Amino acid sequence: MTTSNVVDPPTQNKPPLLEMRAITKRFPGVLALSEVNFSVGQGEVVALVGENGAGKSTLMKIISGVYLADAGEISYKGKPVIFTNPRQAQAAGIATIYQELNQVPQLSITENIFLGSEITRGPVIDWPEMHRQARQLLAKLRLDVDPRTNLGRLGVGEQQMVEVAKALHHKADLIIMDEPTSALSIREIHDLFAIIRELKANGVSVIYISHHLDEAFEVSDRITVLRDGRHIATRPAKMLDVEQLIKLMVGRDLSEKFPKEEVPRGPEIFRVEGLNQGKRLRNVSFSVHAGEILGLAGLVGSGRTDLVRAIFGADPIDSGKFFVQGHQVSINSPRDAIRHGIALLTEDRKQQGLLLQLNVRENITMAVLGRLTPTFVTNQRKEAALAQNYIDKMAIKASSQNQLAINLSGGTQQKVVLSKWMATSPRLLIFDEPTRGIDVGAKVEIYRMMNQLAQEGVAILMVSSELPEILGMSDRIMVIHNGAVSGFLDRAEATEEKIMEYATSSERTLTNSA
Repeated sequence: MTTSNVVDPPTQNKPPLLEMRAITKRFPGVLALSEVNFSVGQGEVVALVGENGAGKSTLMKIISGVYLADAGEISYKGKPVIFTNPRQAQAAGIATIYQELNQVPQLSITENIFLGSEITRGPVIDWPEMHRQARQLLAKLRLDVDPRTNLGRLGVGEQQMVEVAKALHHKADLIIMDEPTSALSIREIHDLFAIIRELKANGVSVIYISHHLDEAFEVSDRITVLRDGRHIATRPAKMLDVEQLIKLMVGRDLSEKFPKEEVPRGPEIFRVEGLNQGKRLRNVSFSVHAGEILGLAGLVGSGRTDLVRAIFGADPIDSGKFFVQGHQVSINSPRDAIRHGIALLTEDRKQQGLLLQLNVRENITMAVLGRLTPTFVTNQRKEAALAQNYIDKMAIKASSQNQLAINLSGGTQQKVVLSKWMATSPRLLIFDEPTRGIDVGAKVEIYRMMNQLAQEGVAILMVSSELPEILGMSDRIMVIHNGAVSGFLDRAEATEEKIMEYATSSERTLTNSA
């Protein structure tokens, strides 16, 4: 497929609010953007999609003043502009809501909304007026909460609404939303979509970045696709379907989104009996076998992450027994879990899976340094060889072993975390939201690696909020509700409806074997 820089015009017959022409950006050794064209009309929602590393974040950082383009032109509200810092972009009416929210949880909602633009009466901050305006902004967003409340007491979805309120306070004409639904519940997602439609009706434009392609179709007027730093296509959303969009993104057909391979189930690898942890986990029992992918489903707050953290020794338990290959073991810390062949890819790879300021080699080898440091000095040759083995095996896209983890795309970061745990030769590998925030191409690579691990006899416990992923990759599905197992489903009988029935009901007598 040839690259096209022809951009369909905005949906209105008026000049675009933002127009970027032939934008090019280079970093040392990397051409991040090459002559990219992009536009947004007034009161228009444009979805920006592409694999990790496609150039989406770089383009948005140029719009918001974080980076300067090396070449190209930008027009905003019909005038040429060059933003040299984020404050200039914000003053012009451009607001960015990042996936990692840029907030101060120790301060109140009002303080976060007005941070840097406080209202004063003489030398004194006018708190009553700021609280009044904050209430008005929150009411517009259907957020019924006292603006004097500390932000840290709110859920992630509510914190995101506060970011939108902050953008409205700054009278933003263009709001950039970067993966806004990554940590939201279904209800919060629906609320966000309603707010986006209302913003659009009031003439506010939105750039919507998401790996959830169904969301792009749900909220956008047009969809722009980037691949390898180049503009591939911009089309009206109604003229595309998911399969066509994926092909534009990856440059090939992904005929199988979930390339599950059948692997004969081997002997039991891991078993839990009667696990209890306060009110979070109640009498949980299950087992997982060699070559098996056991999917763990349930609503947000059901106890899924509590369960895997307990298994990994990250949180203490009140009672229960763990068995590895039939032998009872004690797991009181992650060190115990690793020693017994248990590995956990955490839900939050940046905070809990990686040391972002270390390089690729150091992150891959950190869990097995004991094997590489028999004399208290790391064998650098062995360390480099081990890291390179997994860089090659996982097709990790890095400039070298010395590239810092913080500079990798989300999908590549996930591959580094997976490599770290594969280096420990695990018997049980726990994936907690393994494909959150990564693109469709990287997802398929992660799924294929799961298949390979299953073929090698590794037992896999996969936690996911995405029901298609649970259905597509699991041999069996365990559903948890209010901290207790509410049912098991075999692959052949599982449907989204049955999973949701178990996920929203109280415990019942199980007919399937744990």
